[in-house]
Amino acid sequence: MKYMIAIFDLDGTILNTLEDLADSTNYALKTCGYPERTMDEVRQFVGNGIRKLMERAVPEGTPVEEIDRVHETFTAHYKVHCADKTRPYDGIMELLQNLKKDGCKLAVVSNKADYGVQELCKQYFDGVFDFAVGEREGIRKKPAPDSVNEVLKTLGCSRDRAVYIGDSDVDIQTAANAQMDHIIVEWGFRDVPFLIAKGAKVLVEKPEEILEIVEGR
Repeated sequence: MKYMIAIFDLDGTILNTLEDLADSTNYALKTCGYPERTMDEVRQFVGNGIRKLMERAVPEGTPVEEIDRVHETFTAHYKVHCADKTRPYDGIMELLQNLKKDGCKLAVVSNKADYGVQELCKQYFDGVFDFAVGEREGIRKKPAPDSVNEVLKTLGCSRDRAVYIGDSDVDIQTAANAQMDHIIVEWGFRDVPFLIAKGAKVLVEKPEEILEIVEGR
């Protein structure tokens, strides 16, 4: 095995969460009296946490207290509806099962609010991950390496035997800041030319390619 720990991003990497994120975003915008956003706009807005998603979704110049209101409305809705349309990408369950079979430890590090990470991991991947963590108060979000370092310490692995797997420029930078290798998937929320421009060196089209890389084939 080339890597003993595989650390995954959540949204756009192992779970297609876009429809539920868009639905809750538009519910919050509409409820608070703001124009709704298209699915593609929401796709471009995600990656830096829910607060940043709300800041990008509201009209430019929206007061902070109004962004707070939209954020609170989103959170209340998303807590109930985060798994309405969300599904694992094809081949992800098989990938995770094969990695576990190989003795690889598995983790999730996401900028999604921690309540969402825990709920979705329990619903779709119960017992699969050795460690899962989302955005929490007082902990710097990706691309800061804090949560990745927490995984390495908790699971007892050196960074040269770990790989970070994601779908965005935030994930590329997270791996760089954590001084570890990356694998970037092509099926997520960013397109390939953008990812290459942002420094992606190892790109995969299918989940089974991740298994080959982790195994060192």
